[in-house]
Amino acid sequence: MDWLTAENLIALVTALLGVLVSTGAVWYERRVPHQRRIGYRVQLDTTIGNAATNGAATGPGAAVRRGFFNATPALRDATLVLLRIENDGALSIGADHYTDGDDHGLTVEFERRRVQAVVVTAPDHPRLLSHFSDSWVGPAEGDATILLPKVPLNRGAHYKLLVLLTGGPIDDPVSVDGNIAEGHVHVNHSTTPDDKPPVFSRVARTVTVVLTVCVVALAAIIVREQTPPPIGCARGTLTVTGSTAFAPVVRELARKYEKDCAGSTVNVTAHGSTAGIRELEASGAKSAKGSPAVVALSDGRKPGGYPQLRESMVAVSLFTLVLNDGIPVESLTLDEIRRLYRGEITNWKELVPSLDQPVRLISRDANSGTREVFQRRVLGRNELANSSLDCQNIDDPASVVVRCELDSTEQVLSTVARLPGAIGYTELRSGSGLKGLHRVAIDGRRPVVEEIGESSYPYREIEYAYTWGRPPADSLTSSFLNYLIRGSGQDVVLTHGHLPCSTPKGLRICGAG
Repeated sequence: MDWLTAENLIALVTALLGVLVSTGAVWYERRVPHQRRIGYRVQLDTTIGNAATNGAATGPGAAVRRGFFNATPALRDATLVLLRIENDGALSIGADHYTDGDDHGLTVEFERRRVQAVVVTAPDHPRLLSHFSDSWVGPAEGDATILLPKVPLNRGAHYKLLVLLTGGPIDDPVSVDGNIAEGHVHVNHSTTPDDKPPVFSRVARTVTVVLTVCVVALAAIIVREQTPPPIGCARGTLTVTGSTAFAPVVRELARKYEKDCAGSTVNVTAHGSTAGIRELEASGAKSAKGSPAVVALSDGRKPGGYPQLRESMVAVSLFTLVLNDGIPVESLTLDEIRRLYRGEITNWKELVPSLDQPVRLISRDANSGTREVFQRRVLGRNELANSSLDCQNIDDPASVVVRCELDSTEQVLSTVARLPGAIGYTELRSGSGLKGLHRVAIDGRRPVVEEIGESSYPYREIEYAYTWGRPPADSLTSSFLNYLIRGSGQDVVLTHGHLPCSTPKGLRICGAG
């Protein structure tokens, strides 16, 4: 029973406790009969007789008396009591719920004091005063009790009695008695502020506190014991840099991996194969914790001088030449391509007599793996020097042909589509589905993924993934590489026009180099 751990038991007991408390509260609310209750309390009990002097007296009951009270001997032992009577139960009380007698509902009794006068107030519920009409004669002078009428009270309704008393000290007991059908009369206590009922009942407060404790306990367990990621996944942040030609594949793979493996973030920052190798080298040299979470993708093998980098073959990539649609050429010979890029053909009329259009060579910068593959596999030499900044006009008087360098595959494609007479190169997938340009065969052979290995099409290369040394087996770097090379990422690689090295045909080609 692997689940029978201390953490799981605490979580289970806590969850059950929360459910039981909630269920009990609902049961109590529905099954336990609600009672009718009338509550009362003394809000003021103060002397206005001899105990109230000129201010010299101190202690309980001390007061200051002036004016009328000094001139009235009958009030020498007088006191004032303010009594609040309210419906503090869950149900309304009607006149028929008072069962003491026909003529009154409640009885207020003073133990040793005698009533001299009564004032009834109901500032919040003025309609209640209609029940204290002329038919209610009130107490006779000198009575020790007050018989109150059968006043209907909705929930929370109240009225007050200000009673002038003589014959006894303050704090002499005051009681209210009466019989209520399915209820009772009791002493209650004031809230703060005095006339406002509590926002939550006692049951509501208890349920809230218990459930809050349960939620906090469960949250603490969850934070402490996080659910492990799915098999083959890893958490963390990974940076994938390098080849812009392979960037569309990696971006889609990054989104899929993040969706499949919660808690992972894969950032793709493609700036060219050589730039990616340098970025990985710099990250590895700064890292004090072994292999940094960086993967560099390169079109072809890395340059020399990076002994710490470890390579993995990913896929066979096909590349293609692209022409502006204004040039009606579908195929170029290998010799014609080399002459174009040596500057020996400067106008397309040398290949298409009816077309008078200057040649514009749209190339990638020196960090590009696509350019390096083009020079090595197709030209057999380096390209000419850059001669134009805007890709339209020659800036170098010594140059005979327009040649410009751009930072990314996307820039090359948009520029070739925009400028008449332009020719450029790109990875296979990026060259399809774009307006304003078309792909060009080499010696009549076109780049076809299914024909890799049988065709002698020259413009192709193996895509490599580089890490700083061997990353830990449980790291996000290793997990993502497995996802890319051997996992479900192979379908994405194929969709973008590349042949995974882990397929049977890919193994033969990648093994041959």
